[in-house]
Amino acid sequence: MNTSFEKVDALNGLITMQIEKADYAENVEKELKNFRKKANMPGFRVGQVPIGLIRKRFGTEVKAEAVDKLIREKLYGYIRDEKLNVLGEPLPNEEKTPQVDFAAQDDFTFVFDVALAPEFDATLTDKDALDFYTIAVDDDMVSKQVESYAGRNGQHVKVDSYEPRDMVKGLLAELDAEGNPKEGGVQVEGAVMLPDYMKNDEEKAKFADAKVNDVLVFNPAKAYNDNATELASLLRLKKEEVADMKGNFSFQVEEITRYQPAAVDQTLFDRVFGEGNVKSEEEFRARIKAQMEAQFLNDSEFKFMLDLRKHLMERVGKVEYPETMLKRIMRLNNPDKDEKFVDDNFERSLEELTWQLIKEQLTKQFEIKLTQDDVLTAAKTVAKMQFAQYGMMEVPEEVLNNYAQEMLKKKDQTENLVTRAIEQKIAAAAKSTVKLNEKTVTLDEFNNMFKD
Repeated sequence: MNTSFEKVDALNGLITMQIEKADYAENVEKELKNFRKKANMPGFRVGQVPIGLIRKRFGTEVKAEAVDKLIREKLYGYIRDEKLNVLGEPLPNEEKTPQVDFAAQDDFTFVFDVALAPEFDATLTDKDALDFYTIAVDDDMVSKQVESYAGRNGQHVKVDSYEPRDMVKGLLAELDAEGNPKEGGVQVEGAVMLPDYMKNDEEKAKFADAKVNDVLVFNPAKAYNDNATELASLLRLKKEEVADMKGNFSFQVEEITRYQPAAVDQTLFDRVFGEGNVKSEEEFRARIKAQMEAQFLNDSEFKFMLDLRKHLMERVGKVEYPETMLKRIMRLNNPDKDEKFVDDNFERSLEELTWQLIKEQLTKQFEIKLTQDDVLTAAKTVAKMQFAQYGMMEVPEEVLNNYAQEMLKKKDQTENLVTRAIEQKIAAAAKSTVKLNEKTVTLDEFNNMFKD
């Protein structure tokens, strides 16, 4: 078997594979013997069909499969051994490949088009300068987080007097024009309302300072701006039945419920950080500050990676690609999409390809090696962030590990975590190589950087 490479130009190449009978004959014979062992043909017992008959019946098909398997094995091995920097997959060149007849031929020639990666230099040195932004965590931010934790861990309590955001419960009764209970009118026992969410300020004001056992008069239709859905829910009627409900109702307050944030005490400390891990408000605030700084560090790293990408993409500039070949590959990889899909997405795919090639150069420059532990650590970091969104700050290591292992069972998530782990290592190496301008900014200043 003879395989050769011809560089057509800087971005395109040809790989020619010349296959002789000796390259595949042994595999063909082996496969035909396997066929014979299982063949079930009229007039012969299983396994007793003459090999000549098997060869006549299945020989061409087996030969074609053996040659195809040989091509797949040797083609990519050749690319790897010759260190050819190829983009995508080799594609058959039908013009240069002679007509193939597996029944009549023993020797074959196959020619493949290959797209070659463009050459550019994206390695980093101390001549490259980048900013790294640290978000300052001040006392006000910590106080807001303390309030958030207290709010999440609060409880509903019954009170005697209404304040905004309280929930009221009572008897709702329709009134006639004279303000008396309407005979046959709508009555709702145990009606529940949040007056603070009423759309009409005048109606909302009627509940100010209301007390248990007070009887108030208000107009639900005005209170909710004639919203049929909200009226139907309050009056427990169908939407089409509330169209004529324009009058006043009385409401006898039977119960007022208020959501009361948890006290900032040992009980809250234990709920947030685990029993006995924090023993004072000062320590509680310190742990929260450290927690926020760690969270913001992830944001800072994300911003740094975006800036690194922008810096290197601009430094590399316009990159020439074998566009005809890459569009062929894109069409084959998206058989269910039309030509418009290729046209609409091609430029963006080239941008992502350039960034991928840049990352490959940086991976080689910094001799980055990725282990399974690195990917697992990335998965646990993501898991920890997801738990934190629900206020679960101290998640046991066993729970984190199990959650991460479940993530790694999904191919798409694993691919994303591999990318994340590699980029984290690239960022760490880049920060120790470039001229790093470290800047401290407020959270608002940091967020404003993403508005452009």
